[in-house]
Formats: sequence, C-alpha cells, structure tokens
Amino acid sequence: QVQLVESGGSPVQIGGSLRLSCAASGGTFSTYTMGWFRQAPGKEREFVASIAWNGGSTSYADSVKGRFTISRDNAKNTVYLQMNSLKPEDTAVYSCAAARATLYSSTYYKTSSAFTSWGQGTQVTVSS
Repeated sequence: QVQLVESGGSPVQIGGSLRLSCAASGGTFSTYTMGWFRQAPGKEREFVASIAWNGGSTSYADSVKGRFTISRDNAKNTVYLQMNSLKPEDTAVYSCAAARATLYSSTYYKTSSAFTSWGQGTQVTVSS
C-alpha cells in the first residue's frame, strides 16, 4: 500500500497561484493512477483531477479545467497540482489519492471509490 503526503497548501489571494505536491512512498509509483480531490467545509469530497500512470492521460473537473494542471514525475515519486487563477470557491482541503492501475479511464477515476490510498490533505484558502 503506497503512503501519500501532500504539501504546498496555504492561504492565497484571489487570482493567485499555488502548486501542491504529493510524495508517494512504499509502492512502485509508476504503476499507480493518481488523483486529486478536495473537500470544502460542509460539502462532500469532489474530484479535481486525475492522471494516468505514465502521465499520458489526464482528466479534470469542469470547475477547474483551464486553470489547474495535474502532472507527475515518476523519478521523484511525486504528483503535482498547479493551480492558477484561484477563486474563493477553490477553498478546501486538497487530498491526493492513488490507485494501483496501469489501465486508465478518465470516467472511472473521477470517483473516490476508485482509489485505495489517500493522503491526509493540505489546506488551500483563497480570499481577498
């Protein structure tokens, strides 16, 4: 079972940028599909982005498409979420997730139940 640790969350102004990182250990990172999810206070966890094991395919929630970019560096066992043009509605705890899979389906990996390992989360707060 891979262990995941997120970092990079912080307060940021509206329109600003942040890059979140998720470092993986304890597994063969290059065999995992990775995802980012977020949960705002009082709301259910929602899908943000996912990326195939080799970085060749990605998928995004409509709410972040064009603003957020997911990427991975398999040599560093790390997945990233670059967030630009941040809005107050992006405020949430962001968690990365892993699924042992080298077959990628953008539809399947939009659901949290598809992932078996989760990090503890990192807080992103967007305000003026």
